[in-house]
Formats: sequence, structure tokens, C-alpha cells
Amino acid sequence: MTTEPEDVKRAVILAAGRGQRLDVQERPGPKCLLRFGGRTLLERQLRLLQNCGVPEVVVATGFAHEEIERELDRLDLPRPTLVRNERYELGSMLTVDVVGPQLTAGGAVLLMDADVLCDARVLAPLVHAPSSTALLVDRDFEPGDEPVKVLLRAGVPVDLAKRPDLDLPHDAVGESVGFFRLSEAAATALAGIVRSSVDAGGAGLPHEDAVRDLLRAGEHPFAAVDVTGAPWTEIDFPEDVERARADVLPRLTTEV
Repeated sequence: MTTEPEDVKRAVILAAGRGQRLDVQERPGPKCLLRFGGRTLLERQLRLLQNCGVPEVVVATGFAHEEIERELDRLDLPRPTLVRNERYELGSMLTVDVVGPQLTAGGAVLLMDADVLCDARVLAPLVHAPSSTALLVDRDFEPGDEPVKVLLRAGVPVDLAKRPDLDLPHDAVGESVGFFRLSEAAATALAGIVRSSVDAGGAGLPHEDAVRDLLRAGEHPFAAVDVTGAPWTEIDFPEDVERARADVLPRLTTEV
């Protein structure tokens, strides 16, 4: 018997970090306020979520919180809930812990990095995925230490890390886009993993470590949504900004 996936009730956008690897002349404020084609990354994500029918949005802020508030004041969009991580410099694990109540407020939820430029060809397949718990995979990526990789076996994710366990049986490798869809039960389990990590001194770890633990535990199986060929990029370094403007932005065809 096939179980219908839960509707996505909200999206949690992680926008708390300082983005220290990006040139401060390029990014004097939060990365999510970088502009591409006249719109900030944050505005683009909010419009995509609205167009995909996601009813609630939570933005986790930290660095330059007031600048994000001013951007939201400027936009003609429903205002998302803001949750501030006062100790944002510690890392994204703590930020996810801070938004734990919103993550576990009921229903399926999207957990999204704020520094991704994309269009609906990336986001919509995740929102409307046939599985309530899923992640995005791009199989066309440049190997290296930086990408968060997904090991796949018969199309099913078996590991997620910058340095995954290559001894695990797998037949394909892709890059994680940084967007995750979690069922209500999976979101609750993730929040518990994050809380345990923070309690154990892991506040400075990347939140992907907790997602990896959730995936490898196997109690909430992940589906892989393949978006190979769709235009997107995560922005961490100055060269990512150039790639976003020269290669990704011209290929964004869906309206935001």
C-alpha cells in the first residue's frame, strides 16, 4: 500500500551565518542579501516558496539580523517568522537547535540553506516529492573536499557528508543541494539529534552532520530527488558569486 506524502506545512530557511569565506567587499552583510538580477537570494527563495504553495516560512537569523528585517520590510510578501540565534558564530547545528520548536510544530517541513540560487525546477520537485522525507541530488558536480556528497544505492541515499563512507555499498554519487524535506516524525527525530549534539558540545558542527545521523539511522528513509541539469549554485566563495551571475542566473527561467 502506497502512503500519500504529507503536505509541506512550512519552510525553515537557515540564514544566520556570517559567511566568512566570501569577500567582505562582495558581501558586506548577510549572504542571503546578495543580489542577483535585482533580487536578493532571500527574496527569491521566499517567492519560490510562495509559488510552490508552502504556507509558512521561518527564517533563522543571526549575523546582521537588522539588515534582514529591513529587507523583509521592503518586500510585498507575507512576512516570515524570524527566529534569532544570538550565538550564530558557533555554527549551523546551534541554529537548527534554536529553531527546533518551529521545526517540530507539526506537518512536513523543508529545511533550506539561504545561500542557494535556484529556480522552481530545483525547489518544486522537493515540495511535491512522492516521499515525505527526501533530499535533492545533483549528479553533475565537480569532485573535491567542499561539496556535501550523497552516496546512492539503487537510487536510495545511504550516506551524506563532505567525506562520506565510501566503503558503504553504493552505485552513484551526487552533490546535495542543501534543501531537505522532512516528515513530521523525521523533523522531530532530527530536532532530537541536534539537541543531543549541542548538549554534547557539538554546537559548532554543521547541521548536515545531524541530517547524516538521521539518514544513516534508517528509521525515516530518505528518497533522492534528482535535479541534475537544473540551474543552481550554493554561494560560499567569491568564485561562486561569479558563477552564479555568469552561468546560473541567465538559465533561471521560472518566474519569482
